Amino acid sequence: MSRRMYKAGLLALVVAAVLSLGVYSALRANTPRSHAEGDLELPVTHQHYNSVETHGVAESGGDPISLGSFKNSAPTLCSTTTSADANVLTDCELGGNTPHNETSIAVNPTNPLNMIGSANDYQIIVSSGGAVKETIYSRAHITFDGGKTWTNTSIAFPNYSATGDPAVAFDTDGTAYLATLGFAFSQGNGCCINPDVLVAHSTDGGKTWSTPVRVATGTGSFGSVGTFNDKEYIAAWGHGNVMVTWTVFNDGIGGSYISSPIHDVVSHDGGSSFTSGVEISGSASFCIGAQGGTACDQDQVSVPTVAADGSIYVAFENTYETTTFRDQYLVVKVDPTTGGRVAGPFKVAQLVDGTTDYPINVDGRQTYQDSEFRTWSAGNITADPTNAQHLAVVWSDMRNSTLPANPDPFQAKTNSDIVVSQSTDGGATWSAPTALAAPGDQFMPWGAYDTNGKLRIGYFDRSYDPANHKFGFTLATETSVGSLSFSTAQVTDTLSDPTQGTRWFSGGVPNNATTFLGDYSGIAATPGGGVVSLWTDERATGVCFPTGGRCGTGENAYVALTA
Repeated sequence: MSRRMYKAGLLALVVAAVLSLGVYSALRANTPRSHAEGDLELPVTHQHYNSVETHGVAESGGDPISLGSFKNSAPTLCSTTTSADANVLTDCELGGNTPHNETSIAVNPTNPLNMIGSANDYQIIVSSGGAVKETIYSRAHITFDGGKTWTNTSIAFPNYSATGDPAVAFDTDGTAYLATLGFAFSQGNGCCINPDVLVAHSTDGGKTWSTPVRVATGTGSFGSVGTFNDKEYIAAWGHGNVMVTWTVFNDGIGGSYISSPIHDVVSHDGGSSFTSGVEISGSASFCIGAQGGTACDQDQVSVPTVAADGSIYVAFENTYETTTFRDQYLVVKVDPTTGGRVAGPFKVAQLVDGTTDYPINVDGRQTYQDSEFRTWSAGNITADPTNAQHLAVVWSDMRNSTLPANPDPFQAKTNSDIVVSQSTDGGATWSAPTALAAPGDQFMPWGAYDTNGKLRIGYFDRSYDPANHKFGFTLATETSVGSLSFSTAQVTDTLSDPTQGTRWFSGGVPNNATTFLGDYSGIAATPGGGVVSLWTDERATGVCFPTGGRCGTGENAYVALTA
């Protein structure tokens, strides 16, 4: 859902036991908006202070807590016990009793037993004075035994109060890269300085990480004139080559929307230095009327991929329709050396993801039947390792649902499906969209070609529950190369119910339903034609915070390997 949410107001201060519904206070109907506020989704409402001395966060009115209290200071935070389960918990901080969402995963080509996942890792504790303290940092979840045991390692983010939207990748030599957004909170109760884009690298499989390099700088703050960087993603290849793409939201007076082109940067020295950012979305991006003028490059959610011959392609969503603000997927080809656009944008497909295609949750965001968690249509682009001309773009939308949708989630009946299109000529032309039709809602897909050239797609799936409430994680496997015909298998061995009784992001929401599962999941190919999946899961029960407060289901990062 590449729509611009205007940033109106600061983070409200309410009782700490009540859960936050987001950092913005207003959504202007029928105006473009992004999901940028999700990078700062807070499971408990509290007041941040930026602490340069400790790089930690303290609560107003309480005694300060140093970074070490959150276990951020040591590279190795904790490890899980060895597990032979089909679904393995990858997070261990604070006993797994805090949220983890927005998952990304990569496999080391030089050591397939070494995998690195990442997620938004929240740490929430109560000080001796009774104040709620919180950090939100992108962590590395690493394994060296093929996923049986996971260790959480930290990355130092000097002068940043929070990070979000993690993405991970390995180059051919086994150097790992982690990209994320870096947020800083001003002194007092101001929130927030517009985020930077950061990239760290590791040469030891994720055990230790470099100080992140800032590849793009945010200017201004929420609600002001400035540049808001959002939704970065990363790809790596060869010997020390890495590319990061992201959206540059250009804000006018009062944070009003101007444009949101896609930019990229490239490094050829293992992430030590990067080129200057260049715009790659191109003039084909549609222009729509906007407050105070015309908005062009209404783009969001870019993802790069590396083809078998080293070519680089970037897919992103672009708003093309001026009534319902539906999107289209576009693809550009960029220069692997400079990052500059060399071909495109090429149109993949029009999406059915507009303002009247989904019910709307309490935050004014698109959601599904009987739900409050926000969603969008975004997926990714992936390249076939056996054929340099073969690419696929996956997403989810409402083309098979009843339209227009009832805006009340508790009255609407929804049927979101995963959709895919492929190109066999290097992205110049694309097949008609193929939906993986299934009952209930499927959403937040991630695609990857396996080593045999078959497309695999992982996604959240509510087809397992006739009520369309509980979700599992499903892996779809192409029956033959290029067929766009799929068999499906449930990856999760337990279903999750985000519609009721959740502990996080749910205060004041009907049935204590969660408003935030994160905005994406992740899968990656493994040697021998397999796939590893990493997703946000809500199976944990009896999660309580603070002690004696309301309890409910948790939100954790689980992994599974599939042949």
